[in-house]
Amino acid sequence: MIMRLAATLMLATLTGAASPAFAHAGHHTAARQTIAITNAWARETAPAQVNGGGFLTFTNKGKVADRLVSASSPVAPTVQLHTMSMDGGVMRMRELPDGIPVPAQSVVELKPGGMHIMFIGLKAPLKPGQSVALTLRFEKAGLVKVAMPVHAIADIGQNMGGGHDHH
Repeated sequence: MIMRLAATLMLATLTGAASPAFAHAGHHTAARQTIAITNAWARETAPAQVNGGGFLTFTNKGKVADRLVSASSPVAPTVQLHTMSMDGGVMRMRELPDGIPVPAQSVVELKPGGMHIMFIGLKAPLKPGQSVALTLRFEKAGLVKVAMPVHAIADIGQNMGGGHDHH
């Protein structure tokens, strides 16, 4: 009986009748290829600073809209998707709990003064020369890993403008 069960499971695996997760692996791979990530970087933080910011650009080359739903990183226990706006001369940041839409065949830029990644409760300061590991979770593309080089505050104004690729 055990041999018959083992043979049935092996046959199911070979014919593709395995778990739903296996069946979706191809979908995530194809969708992930439609999202290109460029200009990824994180801002240097002061020694006592407990929060930090990360920035990048998404290009959805596909014909289907997607959504960045969450992010995680080993540098902080909490990573949120945020937006920043000015309200009567006061800077206000708020979490985007519904994520960030990435329309089909479009570019979405996360940049200072707008949408960004927020690292909350940093375990250590972010220093120039380091790289922050970031895992992005897209609704359709699934998990995408990104390395974000940390840039010195003094270099940000000179090097981070103009839409150039900073890799």
